[in-house]
Amino acid sequence: MTRLLRPSLLLPALFAVTLVPAHAFQASFLAQYNGTPYHDAEYNGGPQPIPGQVHCAYYDFGGEGVAYHDSDAKNNGSGALNPANGAYLNEFRMSEGVDTSYTKFGLDPKIDDNPYNKVVPPANLLYVGWTVPGEWFNLSVQVAQGGDYTADLLYTSNRGGTISIDVNGKDATGPLTIQSTADPAEPVAWRQWHHWNLAPALAKLKLPAGKAVITIHILTEGQMNLATLDFKKVN
Repeated sequence: MTRLLRPSLLLPALFAVTLVPAHAFQASFLAQYNGTPYHDAEYNGGPQPIPGQVHCAYYDFGGEGVAYHDSDAKNNGSGALNPANGAYLNEFRMSEGVDTSYTKFGLDPKIDDNPYNKVVPPANLLYVGWTVPGEWFNLSVQVAQGGDYTADLLYTSNRGGTISIDVNGKDATGPLTIQSTADPAEPVAWRQWHHWNLAPALAKLKLPAGKAVITIHILTEGQMNLATLDFKKVN
């Protein structure tokens, strides 16, 4: 004889949910993460300190699917737009998939020191560029004190769009709107990608003390150049 189970006996098993505390989820992410902080002969600082300026081009070692996801395996900046001539900036991470370049001053026509900037960036500043929706990259950081932070973003964007930020594998911001830096008065079409702007307190997020991994996601539009995130503790 087949025995039928009463619905009341099935429901607890079907709908049981295990809640994982946020700190446990983040600890699990860090324990399983195989990326490592970026370093080279010029930069050997380990995880980037917060409070402070976090450089996007110092995304983690680990490769595609671990430290980043890019739409193709080619670095369209280093070794391509910027010729592989032995110069540190021109060859910066040129064998990796994330597209990187740097701010160039004193050329004719002007590039990143052009009159259509909202702010003037430092010369020779490395940045992540050629971004498209779906791409992401990880940044290992060391947070001096846990709590609430804001982050100012130094960037260019010829069409606007949205990004988001994860902390230890968990969304910390939701979509963040990036304002376009395009200028109809610009006479040089390709220079629309080089109008720098600062988005003050673009992100507001909570960070745990100690080591953490921040993930930058490109959500919509893309074609942004992302240079630095300046994290400041909220008093």
